Amino acid sequence: MDRERLKQSVCRAIDAGAETVIALARDIAGEPELGFKEFKTSAKVAGFMRSLGLLPQEGLARTGVKTRLKGRSSGPNVAILGELDGIVCPDSPGADPETGASHACGHHLQIGALLAVAAGFVKADIAEALDGDITFFAVPAEEFIEIGERSDMRSRGEIGFLGGKQELIRIGAFDDVDMAMMVHAGTDMPEASVGLGETSNGFVAKTIRYIGKAAHAAAAPHEGINALNAAVLGINNVHALRETFLDDDHVRVHFIITKGGDTVNSVPADVRMEAYVRGKTLKSIDVTHEKFDRAFRAGGDAVGAVTEIRTIPGYLPLACDPGLNGLFAGNAAALLSPSGIRRVGHFNASTDMGDISHIMPAIHPYTGGVSGALHSGDFTVLDYEDAVIVPAKIMAMTAIDLLADGAEEGREVLRKSVPLMTKERYLEILRGYFS
Repeated sequence: MDRERLKQSVCRAIDAGAETVIALARDIAGEPELGFKEFKTSAKVAGFMRSLGLLPQEGLARTGVKTRLKGRSSGPNVAILGELDGIVCPDSPGADPETGASHACGHHLQIGALLAVAAGFVKADIAEALDGDITFFAVPAEEFIEIGERSDMRSRGEIGFLGGKQELIRIGAFDDVDMAMMVHAGTDMPEASVGLGETSNGFVAKTIRYIGKAAHAAAAPHEGINALNAAVLGINNVHALRETFLDDDHVRVHFIITKGGDTVNSVPADVRMEAYVRGKTLKSIDVTHEKFDRAFRAGGDAVGAVTEIRTIPGYLPLACDPGLNGLFAGNAAALLSPSGIRRVGHFNASTDMGDISHIMPAIHPYTGGVSGALHSGDFTVLDYEDAVIVPAKIMAMTAIDLLADGAEEGREVLRKSVPLMTKERYLEILRGYFS
């Protein structure tokens, strides 16, 4: 069977199973779970895989689910990923009233697309025409949240890193994968469409604690050390540094106060914050987070508070593989109008797909069928066909391009791709941030 007939066959199979997959995506959206705690979601994914006759590995990095469809001969192993977790967005209509978790991140659409591709390949029964394998991988904890809780998990030895793909790399779950692709819902992309990203920001996370001295806020403020004032000074110090951030570095520094004191009637003696320092390159991140530390230490020094700053490795900047992006764009052109395909270039958000892209060829396109901003209560799925089935077909056709005809396209991607770092160097860099 030639390559075009393989694509037609898998797309017909995806269409035939669309109703079931969309129902599952809706079901996942109805029970959103936060990262490393996606037990219901991963059980649904594993159950669907088993219904196809696949044999999933479960419990990878706590909740990851992975299965492999083998081709007729050895060749590249192409991973198709989908993210299991939700984001905290209490004002989303679908938010869990207890945890605030919701799928305003659109990750349920990725899982739907991942499983649609899996069903398409199994039902079309074309693995014997492929020279290589396809791994279907539902991965945990892309949203870098609940830093305190995850840090506690790390101290107990339950995880080694705070992000899902980082942890999967650490435990070796990507050791047998040669290249990876996934899709992500876009912001305000109402029509069936794709946005081809090239790069993104990476980041490191920070926790800051100021320890002051409590005193009566009205009767004896002079006897206290105001830790909240230290935090305000630290914030303003960072603002004073913003003119030093280079435009080309796409630096973003943002923070929240997670504890502002204990009572209004006492001088705040225990103030805590969380922050991200983002940049387009590792160098820009490192330069900026050193400035960040100076700024916040100065706030504590000014009022006499003790300042504790901890750096936590976030995500590396995304570097999409041009060969994979080109194949994806070509297959998107078979389904979409020219106006439905656009080059996003650089985007200032971050994803742990950036970590994957440093050790193997990877892509992270954005897809349509949605309105509203990601991570907001306005995020809405307008058309599940456009948001799940169309991107599933594009990924499936791209996988066929990579593995059909002796997997020459896939081998060419690997020949041209030079990893930005080895797995060993990657782990060394991340662990260095902790120390």
